[in-house]
This record gives sequence, structure tokens and C-alpha cells, in this order.
Amino acid sequence: MRDQRLSAFRDAHTDRNTATHVPDTPQTRAPAYRLAFADEDFLCREELRPVRLQLELLKPQMHLDEHQIKSTVVLFGGARIPEPAKKDTARTQTLADLSHYYDEARRFARMMTEKCIAGGGHDHVVVTGGGPGVMEAGNRGAHEAGGISIGLNIVLPHEQAPNTYVTPDLCFNFHYFAVRKMHFLMRACAICVFPGGFGTLDEMFESLTLIQTGRMERVPFLLFGQAFWEKIINWEALADAGTISPEDLDLFRFVETAEQAAEIIDNWEPAPPRDDIPGR
Repeated sequence: MRDQRLSAFRDAHTDRNTATHVPDTPQTRAPAYRLAFADEDFLCREELRPVRLQLELLKPQMHLDEHQIKSTVVLFGGARIPEPAKKDTARTQTLADLSHYYDEARRFARMMTEKCIAGGGHDHVVVTGGGPGVMEAGNRGAHEAGGISIGLNIVLPHEQAPNTYVTPDLCFNFHYFAVRKMHFLMRACAICVFPGGFGTLDEMFESLTLIQTGRMERVPFLLFGQAFWEKIINWEALADAGTISPEDLDLFRFVETAEQAAEIIDNWEPAPPRDDIPGR
């Protein structure tokens, strides 16, 4: 990350380096003597949570600004969906049957990245959660197209690492789920949701809620795999119960293929945020 100084004061990098070369004494070894911004134990204290939240919001924002990324195409989807060549390793037959969505995500990401490159490389940049499964497919398709893609990873209790197709300079790691989800949506010009589990459902419903309530502009919101989504969610029952309005069912579209999704995105006319909530 570039550090373009606008001040005549001595910079923090220099002082941090200088502070590591002071004489070794009981005073300089004491935690109190450490520079506050270079003291990891201090930054991890509970009282510093507001600062950590701000840093986690700011760091990816600055990196993306420096890469001049203006808009992104978001890919949500299950980490457990294997690529078709490895579907025999799937934990269930259903996961094996869903493996073709790995290829759809891969092809769709390749198509969006080709669109990105043709437009100058700043719009329609693919962003995923940076993990395996559908996320890997998205980053892989972008890599195969010769473009960049973003990975928004998060620290989990079990050992895990970003998939190898994320552009290294655009691979981020988060502690806070809430800040991570903000970065998914802050530049989103389209949201594509593939079959998945709790994490995918969480991301999908939070994104839909922001659009439903007018907190976010309307963008193409595409659910890959109508049979899957209608099996696990009774959308019509929500509308019949009145907990959502019939108009809310128009906030998303079902698609089956990368081509269908790309066509909707290509022909989308910008829509402003809602100024009211139907049914209230």
C-alpha cells in the first residue's frame, strides 16, 4: 500500500524502526514503552474494538481505491460444493449433484472478467469469500480470463487459507463478519448467489434486506438453481403470510446458467433505492 505523505513531520515508519534499536534496559523492555500503534497486545485489548473495526473497514477500502476498483460482481455460494472432476469426494449425493454449479460459477466469473478487461479493468471485478467450493470457482474463472479478482476471507477456528486463484494484492482477511459483509456490498453492481449453507443464506438474506428496505440501490440479484432455492425456502409462503410483500419476490431472479446471468446484467437498467416498503 502506498504511503503518500502530506506532512513535514517525521513519519511513523521511521519512528517504529528507530524504536527497535534503542538500548536494552528494563524501561525499554516494558510494554508501556512500546509505541501504541506498534503494540499488538495493546491493539487487541477489548477497549480497542472500535479502533479495530475502523481499521478493518479502512484497510480494504484503501487497497481497492488504490487499484481503482469501481464496481464488483459478488459471488456467494457453498464452500462444500466440489468441482465436477472431484464430485466423488463429496460428502453427500446432493453435493455431488450440485457440482455442476462449480462450473457455472467458473464460467460466469470468466465472462464477467472478460467484460471487466474490455471495459478497462475497473468495473465488474469478481469478488468472493476467498474460500473453496463456489468461491474458488469464481476466483478461478477470473484468473483463467487473465484478470483480477477479490477474496474476502475471515479467520475461522479451523485451519484454512485463501484459494490459490485470488489475486494476492486483493486478498483480505477479516476478524469481523459485519465489516466483511459491508465490503461485499459497498461496490456491488450485481449479486449472484449459488447453492450453499448457513453462510450463504446469511449473506443472501442480509443483502436482500438492504435492498428491500431501501438501504441499498437495486442491482441484479440472481439465484442460481431454482429447484434448490424453492426446495429449501418457501418464498410464496412468506408472501402469503404477509411477512414480506408480493413485490419483494421481484427483487431477485432465478437463473440456471452463466449466460442467463450475464444477459440480465448486460441489459440491466440502473434502479434507485426504494423510497418505501410495500405492504407496510
